[in-house]
Amino acid sequence: MPPTPLIRGTTEVLFCVADPVAQVKAPEAYNLVFAAAGVDTVVVPARATAGHLAAFVREALALGNARGLLVSIPHKTALMRLLDRFDAGAQAAGAVNAVRRAADGTLEGALFDGAGFVGALRHHGVATAGRRALLVGAGGAGLAIASALAATGLAELAVFDIDPARAAKLVQRVAARSPFPLRGVHAPAPAGFDLVIQATPLGLREGDPLPLDPAQVSPSATVMDILMTPRPSPLVRACRERGVAAHMGDEMLVQQMPATLEYFGYPALAEALRQPGSPWLHAVRQQAFPATPSNT
Repeated sequence: MPPTPLIRGTTEVLFCVADPVAQVKAPEAYNLVFAAAGVDTVVVPARATAGHLAAFVREALALGNARGLLVSIPHKTALMRLLDRFDAGAQAAGAVNAVRRAADGTLEGALFDGAGFVGALRHHGVATAGRRALLVGAGGAGLAIASALAATGLAELAVFDIDPARAAKLVQRVAARSPFPLRGVHAPAPAGFDLVIQATPLGLREGDPLPLDPAQVSPSATVMDILMTPRPSPLVRACRERGVAAHMGDEMLVQQMPATLEYFGYPALAEALRQPGSPWLHAVRQQAFPATPSNT
């Protein structure tokens, strides 16, 4: 049985804000680690609509025992306008997934999605050097991923978004510091790409259309769907049925946990998670994500 967090009057809180929030795995993953390590902190899910986001952030971070916010879809980009400072990753991508209150009362944010995605590629043994990639989705997560991929040796990155202006904006933001060709495309056509990245919310809700046609994915390609859901997404299931290597976003969360914990003031816990074979990360993979195994 996983350890159960004990809530006391001394317990500090991290809120995980999203809409919807039921599918978000961060509360379970972080609470497993906090409980196992005996750290007096809990992560609480908070479903906040776009219209209530500013009020929620203001009031939640005014609490004396609130360490900060973990941020998920669809608030990663919108939260930027509420903050006073950002780290370099957030500034480059125009999105945040971690927010804290500084000692002077100002709000600052950081983005760890890109580093988490690149770490997930390494974990799954996915090579990037000299390969062509298609990114579907140019929101906050897509921006973070595109920015992080700039240092991985890709040969090319093509970007599609249902909003062409948003795709063009991503290309413009990232191209100036990218060593590989970066271009927008008019359709999410995966044929000919070695790496296909699904970074849209499609697949969160029952009846969502597929973000791309899995029949067009090359048999030798790898598909990375950044969603974290109780079961593999329809896209991942369809690709695996064709024998295509396809992974969910679980490992993307796992890989960014040490840096995120360090950001919120848990350096010793972060260092413990960075150790090879960390039993706590193993527990997260086994207990928080038991229904979405890799097919490799």
